Amino acid sequence: EVQLVESGGGLVQAGGSLRLSCKASGFTFDRYVIGWFRQAPGKEREGVACISNNDGESFYANSAKGRFTITRDNDQKTVHLRMASLKPEDTAVYYCALSVGLGCTTGADDYEYWGPGTQVTVSS
Repeated sequence: EVQLVESGGGLVQAGGSLRLSCKASGFTFDRYVIGWFRQAPGKEREGVACISNNDGESFYANSAKGRFTITRDNDQKTVHLRMASLKPEDTAVYYCALSVGLGCTTGADDYEYWGPGTQVTVSS
């Protein structure tokens, strides 16, 4: 059974940092693209970043460029999202997801399996 579990969310002041983790199980981790998404109340789910399977190529949404870094540890079956210079508008539930497709994409429809999410709240 495919499982993805996020952790590392919490409350942080604007300008602060957090590192989210996505622990995976139930599949051959290094074969698949992993993405991070977020959803704020009343808004659509937004792709934040993704990382490809074996070569670690990454892609970021404009809102994340220069502030967020996605990395993966295939031995630990974990993907991290390091978030710096956080802003109140980064407040959302953050989800990691698995894509069985070939490319790194931030389109939610391209992902088949999702974790339950972790709340990130940035205070001003």
